[in-house]
Amino acid sequence: MAGERRLEALPSRQVLADGVYEQIRALIMNDGIEPGARVNIDEIARELGVSGTPVREALARLESEELVSRLPLRGYRVTELLNRKEVDDMYALRLLLEPPSAALAAAAMSDANVALLEAELATCPAVPAEDAYKDYKALTAHDQRLHELILRLAGNAAVEQAFARTHCHLHFFRLNYNQPFGEQTITEHRAIVDALIAGNAAAARKAMTAHLEVARDRLLSRL
Repeated sequence: MAGERRLEALPSRQVLADGVYEQIRALIMNDGIEPGARVNIDEIARELGVSGTPVREALARLESEELVSRLPLRGYRVTELLNRKEVDDMYALRLLLEPPSAALAAAAMSDANVALLEAELATCPAVPAEDAYKDYKALTAHDQRLHELILRLAGNAAVEQAFARTHCHLHFFRLNYNQPFGEQTITEHRAIVDALIAGNAAAARKAMTAHLEVARDRLLSRL
């Protein structure tokens, strides 16, 4: 389902690179620019009331997230959505990395780590009101931060880097943005954090495994 294409002129005092990046990314995430479509740099610059330079800078950032790809001598195109095999493969990687990391994080629990986990849960205490990118953006950002925090608490920098390179939250969100999933996600996050705070490595591993498997099956059922 194509989202509404709407760009807002950016005030001159705003940092253009960040503002342009956020608006183009919102278009991609909300299907304002459809998967596989070329990105018209001149058209976007005109609609935003900026030069082509911040648009190109934004597209370079989006390329690093694999949301766009460069076409030789022809600019950029939006990447295609993940297919079933790619989703399954990405979750297979996450299941290798994250449950053991949750167990390690539980074993390394401290008062400071408990405070970090509780603070992150508090950033998204309720389900978004609407099923749209602007509403689910905060939940998706929280989801990413929580998973990254758990990996950081586990203490393996190589695993953190491997996870970061997948950009999985962005790509899963493109498949899922107009489908309600907030209540289940928040409940599952609470179960993981409770096990971590209790210092129960086995329960933390089990809760993380269940969360990832349910999220995978939920997403695959909609493809």
